[in-house]
Amino acid sequence: MTLTLYNTLTRKKEPFRPIDPDNVRMYVCGPTVYDLAHIGNARPIIVFDVLFRLLRHTYGEDRVAYVRNITDVDDKINARAAQEGVPIRELTERTVKQFHEDVAALGCLPPTHEPRATDYIAEMKALIERLIARGHAYVAADHVLFDVSSDPAYGSLSRRSLDEMEAGARVEVAPYKKSPMDFVLWKPSKPGEPAWPSPAGIAAEGRPGWHLECSAMSWKHLGEHFDIHGGGIDLAFPHHENERAQSCCAFGTERMANVWMHNGFLMVEGEKMSKSLGNFVTIRDLLKDWPGEAIRLNMLKTQYRQPIDWTLKGLDEAHKALWKWSGDVEGAEPAGAVPDTVTDALADDLNTPKAYAELHALHEAGRHGDLLAALRFLGFSGRREAISRAGPVDIDVDGLIAERNAARKRKDFATADRIRDELADMGIVLKDSPEGTTWELAR
Repeated sequence: MTLTLYNTLTRKKEPFRPIDPDNVRMYVCGPTVYDLAHIGNARPIIVFDVLFRLLRHTYGEDRVAYVRNITDVDDKINARAAQEGVPIRELTERTVKQFHEDVAALGCLPPTHEPRATDYIAEMKALIERLIARGHAYVAADHVLFDVSSDPAYGSLSRRSLDEMEAGARVEVAPYKKSPMDFVLWKPSKPGEPAWPSPAGIAAEGRPGWHLECSAMSWKHLGEHFDIHGGGIDLAFPHHENERAQSCCAFGTERMANVWMHNGFLMVEGEKMSKSLGNFVTIRDLLKDWPGEAIRLNMLKTQYRQPIDWTLKGLDEAHKALWKWSGDVEGAEPAGAVPDTVTDALADDLNTPKAYAELHALHEAGRHGDLLAALRFLGFSGRREAISRAGPVDIDVDGLIAERNAARKRKDFATADRIRDELADMGIVLKDSPEGTTWELAR
């Protein structure tokens, strides 16, 4: 099995060759903890969890380091804490706990390391001092800024034209910048905001810029040069471009990461997800009605680099497939090895649609032990109780059946049909017979 991955830096699929096969290193940008994670946030979490599993399978569990950070200092965090009237630490701790609960329900393994930005201020300040000393950063109006013109490779990751980059930079235009594209490494804190003693001889206390945080945390845990950097395609510019620039310039390296991977955008029922459209869906919202394993499988039915249209129809199809497979593997012993057809599919740039098809093939062939091994490898339990719809647990099904039977007896068929349809919406199928009415979960 040869693992190939699409590299955003080179714009092509390449055989993956780790710098050190005994120490494979991957960094993925994690959440900014000011609110519940939404379904778009779930996509990179699930995608890179599958890659983490594949790397562990290929190189050994103790030879892979996966770092996924938590951003716990940010303008959005400050604004939300002020809006709720709570201390910033209270908000971030609560949100981190919610995030951990949600991604665990999606079947994701914990990363090897999960650094929080506020624990790495010293490393951020050290990077700033290196950048200033090497002529890549400057101090202006109590800010430290990265001098984009000092990096000839700037733009090599995102492959954007100078005009495109300048247009994006105008959002942050400020009179103290040498160029509109220069970005903040450190800025003064406003009253009530988190603050630390500033680097570079700046008297005012301040806080780090967002891009700098990831460079510091990846350096601390993975070194100056590592194997894979991942995240959503929306992060390619400016976040990842700026990360790459400041890290390479700080250490004098040609690359920060050898492979840059980005998952595609997520739509909801054919439209961009937004609160204004009323289709903004959090992971927690979905978990109220759907098992986490169904959410995970629905996400993996689309190859990670492609845009995904998140639909209830697709989610229902994923749930039914899991229900069918879990019935097959009940009582089976998992095979000693994951079938090659599944790992070979994943080795082709995480071709999860092909792996999904292979699961169906294992089911059709009656290879129950292989199917169970493949399901567990991909983060699924193979147990029916783990994929039961949430609805039946929270309602009195037998009571509603009795109410429906009473309605039918008095010929109130509209009420009887309504109860039947409501139960069906919750994944409960009624079966009428001369002996009475029974129910089961939809398959």
